Amino acid sequence: MKPAKTTQILVAQASQPAVIRAWAIIRHLPFVIRHSPALLATLLMLCTSCATPKAVPSPAPPATPKTFSGASPLTWSQRLADSEIARRGDSLDWKPNGRAKWDYAAGLFTLSLLHLNETLAQNAGRSPANPPFIQSPYVQFSKNAIGSFVGFHGEVRTYNRNEFQLDSLNSGKTALALWRLTGDARYRDAAQVLDFQLVSQPQTPEGGFWHKQRYTNQMWLDGIYMAAPFHLECGQVFAQSRSVSDVARQLRLIDEHTYDAKTGLNYHAWDAAKIQPWANPQTGCSSNFWGRAEGWYVMALVDILDYFPTNHPARAQILATLQKTARGIVPWQDAQTGLWWQVLDQGGRPGNYLEASASAMFVAALAKGVNRGYLSREYVPAITKGYAGLVDHLLRNDGNGQWSLTHCCSVAGLGFKTAAGRPRDGSYEYYLSEPVVDNDLKAVGPFILAGTELDRW
Repeated sequence: MKPAKTTQILVAQASQPAVIRAWAIIRHLPFVIRHSPALLATLLMLCTSCATPKAVPSPAPPATPKTFSGASPLTWSQRLADSEIARRGDSLDWKPNGRAKWDYAAGLFTLSLLHLNETLAQNAGRSPANPPFIQSPYVQFSKNAIGSFVGFHGEVRTYNRNEFQLDSLNSGKTALALWRLTGDARYRDAAQVLDFQLVSQPQTPEGGFWHKQRYTNQMWLDGIYMAAPFHLECGQVFAQSRSVSDVARQLRLIDEHTYDAKTGLNYHAWDAAKIQPWANPQTGCSSNFWGRAEGWYVMALVDILDYFPTNHPARAQILATLQKTARGIVPWQDAQTGLWWQVLDQGGRPGNYLEASASAMFVAALAKGVNRGYLSREYVPAITKGYAGLVDHLLRNDGNGQWSLTHCCSVAGLGFKTAAGRPRDGSYEYYLSEPVVDNDLKAVGPFILAGTELDRW
């Protein structure tokens, strides 16, 4: 047989199944060795094709809708932000003898406005620190609502350090964002004043920050969001290395003591002393899985990773905790609406309701996790279904260009009593007894943030 003919035979086998290709190689091997070393390249090609299966194309990533009920996520963020600014007016601003206080919900809302402004500027190829975006209503409202509390030397009006409230630290995030945006040193100084609280924050025996002075030996999921990302950001701004070890410890403790492997969820709070009326006497945990508490927690985890050092050994565990938390949240999503329940694991129980703040927080946090590469795109269907649920089921058109976000839990906590005199005992009945309102800032802010994250898709 001539070498040319042998080459034709071998090449012809390339399209055959692996077994046939292998037999062709073996059958012609002696001829190749004796008469045509040049055919070895062909032989090697066929050997490789026998040993290596053809690559199977990766499945296409899930399709992501560009509009929801006729508008983009960013448009929905703008609509609700504009509506809320119009509703609130100057009610969040500090005034002599006024009623406004330094408040964590105002901090969340104003931070979402600054994120929205930044996204709009980036989409326009502009800097949010330059006109026209530096003069936008979102920046002006945030400067009024937060800046009106900040004195010339960074003192914060109505803030009381001695209460040791972790909630009070949350608005410091907006203060830092305004400092970066405007260069006004008052905001930087205010953040430093707030962060200094953690130097002497009361702690559990294991080193967990108390949620407040009056909440002795208690760690709440809420407090992780309020304090940890802010503390890390301050650590970068003020070159304080202790913030990293502080935050790593808080996350380790809250995960160890509140995570429930059976449901994949976290209990609202943990009493290290195991003596509170709401606490399980064996574990110290509260008794239910409140949606917004889990929302605070998962938002905290994605924000913490923005500031936690990439070379620190605890980072891998924090990322694993985020991924574990995300896996626990999705199975409790309502199949019909895409929303989540006030008490997460009891969707079919009488009285429970689909709640806006938890649903918006989950969508915002999961979407940011995907965008940052912390979570895989397998979460995209749950995210888009959740966002569609918010738009389709919880947004209400009030006319005249105004929109409202409905079914918001007004407040919930543990210990002491409600305004109506009911013990805040962490029971299922308690979580359903708190008022359900429209346009609570703890829901509006995450909804705006969710739109800015989905806009990246």
